[in-house]
Amino acid sequence: MSNLTTHPPVEDIRSSYMDMTRKKRAYNAIMLAIFVALMAAGFVTADDRNAGGFWDGLHQLFDFPAEVLGEASGKLTEMPAHFVKFFPSLIETINIAGAATLVGAIIAIFLSLLATNGLARWPRLIPVFRRMMDIMRAIPEIVIALVLIFVLGGGPVPAMIAIAFHTSGALGKLFSEVNENASLKPVEGLQSVGASWSQRMVLGVIPQVSPNYLSYALLRFEINIRASAILGFVGAGGIGYDLKNAMSWGQGQYDEAAAIFLLLFGAIVVVDQISSILRHRLTYGTHLEATL
Repeated sequence: MSNLTTHPPVEDIRSSYMDMTRKKRAYNAIMLAIFVALMAAGFVTADDRNAGGFWDGLHQLFDFPAEVLGEASGKLTEMPAHFVKFFPSLIETINIAGAATLVGAIIAIFLSLLATNGLARWPRLIPVFRRMMDIMRAIPEIVIALVLIFVLGGGPVPAMIAIAFHTSGALGKLFSEVNENASLKPVEGLQSVGASWSQRMVLGVIPQVSPNYLSYALLRFEINIRASAILGFVGAGGIGYDLKNAMSWGQGQYDEAAAIFLLLFGAIVVVDQISSILRHRLTYGTHLEATL
């Protein structure tokens, strides 16, 4: 007696699949409707609590940019002098971002290795290190900077520490995901000859994941330049502090504000293009086609 395997008819499979598809679409539609309703309710609540209504002031949206551009266009001859004046502040902002990215990346590498299954030095403490990274990236840089400015005073040091703290948590999460894809064979081979945990990580894991590490670090460097400029508004130094002062003085200083905007925009564009090229080479090799 032969064992015959019976399969459901094709029509039943198609009908079941269509039912699942319809249910999925219905659920998606319901979730979208709930999301839109929550966003609308939140907007109405925020608009009611605001000092001025959003719709009442919408026609004034471009008044301030028009004032800045109008004053800057009338003082074009002074723009080169403003570029020279604020360029050191731009370099300070880039230095803050660079130092914070470097310190944060080093801490993130250590935390990510301790939070990765199969690589952790203390496997039972993996949830602890993961929660540490969650907390570090959950706290906004501006909150940390405000606390540090109260303790240390204004300047670039509080900004660097605040950005490095947040960067450690953000990059630690990304690095740990990269570590999950690393081959354990080199680690096991090093362990068989008596290598310590640090030796296994440095010789067996880091060479595999370093291109992705560098790629994520460069991407984070771009983000940190913007963050360091924003922190300048709370007294953390850099070009953001000069921008705050220029805007606070109001009319008569808008040409300086425009010059700072142009310097910051140009720096972000240049860093973005350079880091994109480097990330492309790290990911796909040295043969790079121009994509600028």
